[in-house]
Amino acid sequence: MPDTIDTAALDRLFRAARSQNKWQDRPISEAQLREIYDLLKLGPTAGNSSPARFVFVTSPEGKEKLRPALSSGNLEKTMSAPVVAIAAYDLDFTEQLPKLFPHMDARPWYADPEVRQVNAFRNGSLQAAYLIMAARAVGLDAGPMSGFNNALVDEAFFAGTRIKSNMLVNLGYGDPAGVRDRLPRLSFEEACRIA
Repeated sequence: MPDTIDTAALDRLFRAARSQNKWQDRPISEAQLREIYDLLKLGPTAGNSSPARFVFVTSPEGKEKLRPALSSGNLEKTMSAPVVAIAAYDLDFTEQLPKLFPHMDARPWYADPEVRQVNAFRNGSLQAAYLIMAARAVGLDAGPMSGFNNALVDEAFFAGTRIKSNMLVNLGYGDPAGVRDRLPRLSFEEACRIA
């Protein structure tokens, strides 16, 4: 295995990748969504807890359920996206730990509800980031956002569960006409220190 992935892959995943605001009218298949999940599920989480849950909204009916929860600035790009992934986290993720972490009982680690919530949110956020990278790796574009009403999404898609929405990620083939100039990023010196 080489020490680093090639330049084209780095460009695809990071340097040339952009958050998308406009979409080509090209469908995304269930097979592609399964491929994305099969990649993202391999990313590390604490204790292999894997608390993320995903709803891939593809139908007009599903998008209409989502519409009332969207902020005005995210409405058009979300309704026109081939797929809207609702990245959520399950507060009952501990029920799967005997399967996911079989060499010891990890459930007591999360007995405190606050510890469970923090870990579900943190590791679910990691998995949402893996979703973005997996989508890019298989040739799709992503448009992550947090401009929506979580309570409305939870009511529409997760009623009767302990699953909570975290972020939305539009998926598809981006239309270059909708890409803005890349915004500045913090330098290493501004964002990092070595201790």
